[in-house]
Amino acid sequence: MSRNHIATLAIVMIPVLTGGCGGEGHAAESEHAALESEHAAAESTEAMGDVDGAHATAALLNPNLATEDELAAIPGVTAEVAAAVVGGRPYLRAADVHAALAGAVGDDAALAAYGALWLPINLNDVTTGEILRIPGVGNRMAHEFEEYRPYVDMDQFRREIGKYVDEEEVERLARYVYVPIDLNSATREEIMALPGMSERMAHEFEEYRPYTDMDQFRREIGKYVDENEVARFERYVTLNPGG
Repeated sequence: MSRNHIATLAIVMIPVLTGGCGGEGHAAESEHAALESEHAAAESTEAMGDVDGAHATAALLNPNLATEDELAAIPGVTAEVAAAVVGGRPYLRAADVHAALAGAVGDDAALAAYGALWLPINLNDVTTGEILRIPGVGNRMAHEFEEYRPYVDMDQFRREIGKYVDEEEVERLARYVYVPIDLNSATREEIMALPGMSERMAHEFEEYRPYTDMDQFRREIGKYVDENEVARFERYVTLNPGG
């Protein structure tokens, strides 16, 4: 696929805002224009990689779960690089993935790979730099990601970001982010949505409720998987006060 196909997703229809974030209703037109401009600029940025219409909501490879063969199928990723990525697991932040990948293939090639490969980022503690590595996201959209913190769930993310881009683009962006689920109140469906989750492991997550602290989670889940896998799961969960 040609990088020119980026236009299919990188330019999206942005509705005219009825009120900007933070009460800046008078700035709606300028926000609309700024976001359109950023998406147009992103269209011509080779580092975005291939994110055309056929891949709008396709699942992204997770660097903690993908096989070496799957990684090596990404343009610019050799078998040797794929093996090195697998050898660096577990990755607990997207910045760690970028450091490993960029160190092997260069910054531009790493950025290009993020149309197919990505470690989901926690909306509530991600850095601006990590947000800006999402294909098609510029400074203005990164600001909108941060503006609505703390997020309580992904429905809130879809609702807030849907003020600025269309539904298809919201779903594309949603593949790159997550909101941690509460260990004591999450539904089975929410638990099963965690990367790499199985029915058996979901049962174990529920078996030890209520959790009193994260040490208990580590101790109980550590009966079934090694400490690296416990750490990988831990990044997707939280304990809400009073939960």
